[in-house]
Amino acid sequence: MLDTSDPRSTATRLARDIAEDDAFRTALADLIAFPTDASAPDAPLHAYLAHVAQGFGAMGFETQGFTADGHPFLLASRIEDPARPTVLGYAHGDTAPGMEGRWAEGRTPWTLAEDAATGRWYGRGIADNKGQMLVNMTAMQAVIAARGSLGFNAHVLVEMGEEIGSPGLRKLCARLKDRLAADLLVASDGPRVAADRPTIFLGARGGATFRLRLKRRNGGRHSGNFGGALRNPALELAHALASLTSPKGALQVPGWVPEGVPDAARAALAGLTPAGGEVDADWGAEGLTPAERIHAWNSAEILAFSAGDTAHPVNAIPDAAEAVVQLRYVPGIDDSDLGAALRAHLDAQGHGDIVIEGDGPRFRASATPVDHPAAQFAAASLARTSDEMPVVLPSLGGSLPNDIFTEVLGIPTIWVPHSYPGCAQHAPDEHLPRAIFADAAGLMAGLYWDIGAAAPAELLGD
Repeated sequence: MLDTSDPRSTATRLARDIAEDDAFRTALADLIAFPTDASAPDAPLHAYLAHVAQGFGAMGFETQGFTADGHPFLLASRIEDPARPTVLGYAHGDTAPGMEGRWAEGRTPWTLAEDAATGRWYGRGIADNKGQMLVNMTAMQAVIAARGSLGFNAHVLVEMGEEIGSPGLRKLCARLKDRLAADLLVASDGPRVAADRPTIFLGARGGATFRLRLKRRNGGRHSGNFGGALRNPALELAHALASLTSPKGALQVPGWVPEGVPDAARAALAGLTPAGGEVDADWGAEGLTPAERIHAWNSAEILAFSAGDTAHPVNAIPDAAEAVVQLRYVPGIDDSDLGAALRAHLDAQGHGDIVIEGDGPRFRASATPVDHPAAQFAAASLARTSDEMPVVLPSLGGSLPNDIFTEVLGIPTIWVPHSYPGCAQHAPDEHLPRAIFADAAGLMAGLYWDIGAAAPAELLGD
């Protein structure tokens, strides 16, 4: 029996109960069954959104589909009282490629599978981002059942292209700016710092990727007859890549290095062990903790590097070399032309012959300040439900289209992730512990309940 004398506890317990019910498992399996690989030309993106629209419709939301830059979107809205705060939610239904045939134990990406021994549920999108969206829908359902209403107005925007750079999202938000007007964003994506540790992050590092090419001639040259007297583009590019950081991995490109870690961010990250502890404490910028390096600093990584044929090397100096470099960066640096900063650095190092091209989608860095009233409100709500203060991260280490919400819509952003670092998103065997769903649903029900009970000044400050 639920304790109806405390309606907030009723909502949080009901959310947990729903997440532990077989109907939740069925609903999750239905979402995963849509092979919504964002890179596949025949992916059933519209069918997935139609299915999700039915779920929101059953909760009293009005739904409408949109298209921007050829990509589909769903907007679900529930307007209860214009005088109450309005919360914008966000999710994406597209996934990374399924990688069929590479999953263990005969599992397939588009079928929900359970490992009873470990308590893990498997399926593509379960962590990124279908399962997280279902948790939030479950929490809203529980609040509506316990209170009779959400207590606030809600929009939820679902896109189908996040994995390929969110094409059309910025344009759609600009087009629907008045309709999407909200007091804050509350959404879920990315991992907690640990499966059992409630977490909030307030933005995301930006991401910019560059392809570096150096071609010296057509065809290889014999390494004995020419070695030592002919430029080797692989060696030249290796030296250029090595100049991006110190021997210990500290970023050295002027214009790519932040001025410092804000005091509020440093305090929030104090004592935190990031990425499940799988870090090298002596790698990266000096004077920073690993948590500060991931969540409050910039990093440059070599994602790929090739020259010649490594599978079948021959005794020849390669004629060309190529590498892909990615910058992850926090707010506060001039990102108007990050490629120009890289160009200037390579030129100064004597590598003016290297060609630089932008490569792949670009995300801008953005974040709500750690001391923003909405961040403090959300942290207090999660602490009230879980009896422990959540970890508050200034930024997710990865990248999300957070800047669209902060810049185009002009609202603070609160992200409450329901995954964990070892979930294998973007890889075979993507999974989540079954227990995380009930825990997360309870946390979100508490947060939605508190938003519905709060005065606007309490939620957002004066």
